[in-house]
Amino acid sequence: MKQPVSPPRSGSEKERCIRFERSGQVEQARRLLSGLEGMEVGPAAHGLTVRYNLADYTLEGIEKALLSQGFNLETNLFSKIRRSLIYFCEETQLRNMRMPERLIKKSNEIYVKAWEHHPHGDRDDTPLELREDK
Repeated sequence: MKQPVSPPRSGSEKERCIRFERSGQVEQARRLLSGLEGMEVGPAAHGLTVRYNLADYTLEGIEKALLSQGFNLETNLFSKIRRSLIYFCEETQLRNMRMPERLIKKSNEIYVKAWEHHPHGDRDDTPLELREDK
């Protein structure tokens, strides 16, 4: 009996569905991917559900490895668009994970000081004696 893949636990843990053109390749791909450390593999309609940490794998890398081994992935327009979007999102998230964290407190002080010196309409430079109604 196949075990279901457990739900994701953090933002860097991804759960993706990989679909194949030929259903006969699903079991071969499951055996191949199950052997990878840190990857969980489960069943899905016409394919597999894979769970991995973005620090270890990307969907693009997994699918390129499968293609190099002779697997035929689903190639309809929706699949191509979905893949491209996931590739872009994972690449962006990886790039953001590698960037050093900004000092939020310090950058906030810059904006506060700029606001204090910016004429933003909450000051009235009219002398007090001219503002008072008599």
